[in-house]
Amino acid sequence: MRVTHLSLTDFRNYAHAEVELAPGPNLFVGSNGQGKTNLVESLVFVSTGSSHRTPVDAAMIRQEASAAVIRARLEHDGRAVLLELQQNRGSANKAMVNRSSARPRDLVRYLSTVLFAPEDLALVRGEPAVRRRLLDTVLVQHTPRLAGVLADYDRVLRQRNTLLKSARASGVRGSALSTLDVWDERLVGLGSEIIDERSALIADLREPVRDAYRAVAGGDHDPRLVPLLSVDGAAPDDDDSADGSVEDAEIARGTTRERFADAVARLRSRELERGVTLVGPHRDDVRFELNGLPAKGYASHGESWSFALALRLASAHLLRAHSTTGDPVLILDDVFAELDQARRARLAASVHDFEQVLVTSAVLDDVPDELRAHTVHIRAGRVIDPDERSDEGERGTHE
Repeated sequence: MRVTHLSLTDFRNYAHAEVELAPGPNLFVGSNGQGKTNLVESLVFVSTGSSHRTPVDAAMIRQEASAAVIRARLEHDGRAVLLELQQNRGSANKAMVNRSSARPRDLVRYLSTVLFAPEDLALVRGEPAVRRRLLDTVLVQHTPRLAGVLADYDRVLRQRNTLLKSARASGVRGSALSTLDVWDERLVGLGSEIIDERSALIADLREPVRDAYRAVAGGDHDPRLVPLLSVDGAAPDDDDSADGSVEDAEIARGTTRERFADAVARLRSRELERGVTLVGPHRDDVRFELNGLPAKGYASHGESWSFALALRLASAHLLRAHSTTGDPVLILDDVFAELDQARRARLAASVHDFEQVLVTSAVLDDVPDELRAHTVHIRAGRVIDPDERSDEGERGTHE
């Protein structure tokens, strides 16, 4: 799968832009703040329904406009598909596939992207929510129907939390709160499916992460992924001590649904006291280890970067292996500036065989030659024609 043409209207700093994209590597180059990342962000938003830079859709709409429009023309096995997504201020986004109405979340069925960006350092060093988002994004790209399961779980969780808060305020306790049982059943049913899918994904990623880390960093390293499940006692999102530990998760018995139901029953009184749901996939985490130690807190800056990059590359390889629409579009946003010369060369070698790779960089010389086959210059929200580029800076180290 590849994107052949990208069109933007009132997206970020682009009043209008038309960009032709080639198979293989495409490099967007320009000084910082000119709009390189905005181009790739638009494709990430179409394919995942979210931005890696902001949780607020309105932030992506140009200040003077009431809506932004992203159009991406795709090609796979000689078949062309046009995806359109309109972001609206104050109302729901709208989507079309080949000019027919569609749900925005259905666009993932046609376009799959894997992005690595500076923000991904938070995968290793940040909070559990960042790692949950990574897993869920890959899950939906791999199995689009899970978008509905995740959305349903979020709705049930919000309803259950509202009921718990109301019960705490009114002083209702224990069996008197019979309505909660209905929400418990739905929470456990949906949540168990999410936990099982995430656990299977973590298992599938282990070997590809190991291979990708070795390919990028070189040397003999042992990256590992260890699930931390709240249904088994782990509480990564809770300052309170848990009723269990990581070891509990490794020796837990029974189906996920049984363990989830037991945990909900066990924590009922604490949830009523606090007015919040204390167990479920919304409170799970995955621990990244390097050579037997937690990467968070022990890995160096370079090791953390390599681990985060390995996670993204492993996700891309996994999606490639199971996709019916070809490779995901691999996006490397301002990555090479953070890597030394050896890692740059190894990364370029690791991605060269993907059907399409999009790279952004402020400095042309940071990017290995083999990823410069199709270079697009960006300046102040405009795609610059070759004859517009000045001699100064364009042929030197910048742009």
